Amino acid sequence: MTTLVFGHKSPDTDSTGSAIVWAWFLSHHGDDVEPRLLGTPNTEAAWVLRRWGVDQPPIIEDVAPGQPCVVVDTNNVAELPASINLADLRAVIDHHKLVPGLETKAPIEVTIRPVACTATLLWQLMGQHAGHAPTWVKGLALSCIVSDTLQFRSPTTTPADERLARSLADDLGVDIGHLAAEMFAAKSDVSRFSEAELLRMDSKEFTVDGTELRVSVLETVSPGAILARKDALMAAMPQVAAQDGAEEVLLFVVDILKEEATLLIPNERVRRIAEASFGVATSGDSVVLPGVMSRKKQIIPALKV
Repeated sequence: MTTLVFGHKSPDTDSTGSAIVWAWFLSHHGDDVEPRLLGTPNTEAAWVLRRWGVDQPPIIEDVAPGQPCVVVDTNNVAELPASINLADLRAVIDHHKLVPGLETKAPIEVTIRPVACTATLLWQLMGQHAGHAPTWVKGLALSCIVSDTLQFRSPTTTPADERLARSLADDLGVDIGHLAAEMFAAKSDVSRFSEAELLRMDSKEFTVDGTELRVSVLETVSPGAILARKDALMAAMPQVAAQDGAEEVLLFVVDILKEEATLLIPNERVRRIAEASFGVATSGDSVVLPGVMSRKKQIIPALKV
């Protein structure tokens, strides 16, 4: 049976690209492996696939019992198919904190390392075999690193991520600054998406102090275009929360160039969360958080309810 490789729901560039890269690697060694996505990739990820001439993998809603699979870029059961614990999970490769919920029928390989990008970790695991990767695989890996590190601006960036990105860029003859500008412009073009789609576009579910939260991040070089829809976004939050089984939706609009985040404050509970988590005083319907760019390193660890 074909082994499926996939990342998390609401696939971004790293989740999309890493699933494809790892499926290539396993297939390169003779295994019957194919990549899948757990949703429509965001605008940046879609642009990256076109840039490197890679077809978008099929989208799946769930996995069948006993389905062999490998998970990349998450270990959070809330971000995976509903039947993941009935599948034949073979491996987890990730760079996020370990959370409870996954169950397997037998011992599996689990690799979690503190790097900014799953693609960096995959490259480390491939070792010398990475040198045989075709241009499109190297291009996907480079794009994943540029995306997850926000062109090395994110505090999650490690020397390993930057070294690999610069090595891949030299090998491919690609200017990282130019690639990043095009990627971030694609990510910032969200005009055709509804408010509910924006709230789910780059969103993850977390339980904080017993409260179910959907934590959404929109990284952009044009924050004004998103913040101009602030009222509509806040009006959509209660319905999105109710549909997704969350008590609140937290939306952080990250300005990549200014290196700051704006958190929308639709109600008093979110106001209390903002003040308790980030030590700020709030009065209006949003608050600017200077230097906050990473959900993984700066937002989730800080959240208090």
